Amino acid sequence: MPKSYLIDMDGVLVHGSQAVPGANEFIRRLRERGAKFLILTNNPFYTPGDLAARLGRIGLDVPAKSIYTSAMATATFLHDQHPQGSAYIIGDSGLSSAIHDIGYVITDQAPDYVVVGETITLSYERLTTAVRLVAAGSRFVGTNPDTSGPGDGGLVPACGAIAALIASATGVRPYFVGKPNPLMMRTALRVLGAHSDESVMVGDRMDTDIIGGIESGLQTILVLTGVTRRDQVERHPFRPTYVYDSVADIPV
Repeated sequence: MPKSYLIDMDGVLVHGSQAVPGANEFIRRLRERGAKFLILTNNPFYTPGDLAARLGRIGLDVPAKSIYTSAMATATFLHDQHPQGSAYIIGDSGLSSAIHDIGYVITDQAPDYVVVGETITLSYERLTTAVRLVAAGSRFVGTNPDTSGPGDGGLVPACGAIAALIASATGVRPYFVGKPNPLMMRTALRVLGAHSDESVMVGDRMDTDIIGGIESGLQTILVLTGVTRRDQVERHPFRPTYVYDSVADIPV
């Protein structure tokens, strides 16, 4: 069995504000076996501490140190590319905290990067500022390419949709760090101190989790508690290593 696990959150461990049945037992089995794991999420909105608290309220015992977000992966990318730089961000606390943690200055005065995440306080003024900065030469980065995601009451626009507005206005395409970019998974493995040959990606989406895992050289496990149905797997030119109904069924 793999020694290290990268585990998607939405559709794998949780459904909205409810834990997937058997998810906490799966995490417990990983701990008992001494397996390393990180909860990987493309959601850049919350800090790891925020997410740990939210998971705890629905019965999932996951410490903040075991959560890795696309905001954290984006911050690592920026630090590796241009240490001690500056950025203008469209996002909330998860992204701003990650950017501050790498020693970046957040500014609207000729920043090195414009970084787009997700926010519930998006304004035309901030969009306009981002458009003008990208047009003036600031590098354009997005935390993840997801165009929509689940929210209270239904579908909500996500990072990819916000970035598309800026790209359409400027003609500049963003570089997305989050899944399915293998960079996020490679960075997560580095955080774990794990090697791809001994690791597995567990997810519910063929177009992000599974393809990203394959391109990162990991084994992959598709669970059917999220957006992908079993009959949809054959439509793709790539296949997961294993398919299970739920994380509760994964042998650990």
